[in-house]
Amino acid sequence: MPVFLDVHKVPFAEQHLKELCSLPRDEFGVSHVNLFYNKDADVCFCLLDAPDKESVEKHHTKANVKCEWITEVNLAKKEF
Repeated sequence: MPVFLDVHKVPFAEQHLKELCSLPRDEFGVSHVNLFYNKDADVCFCLLDAPDKESVEKHHTKANVKCEWITEVNLAKKEF
């Protein structure tokens, strides 16, 4: 399945961000590979396993999160 990277403001508490990485795939077929965030800078990068960009958009819309951008990426080392 394709992998996507997106960026947006940090929408949740740190503990919730960590929990997101252990959740199963959602109804849009999206699962978190990892999250990278900086609370001080209010920025979050999501690395997501998803069928397509539209699924990533729906995933974030459901959480009321607006992404600044979403792009499909390739991993040099696949660990999931």
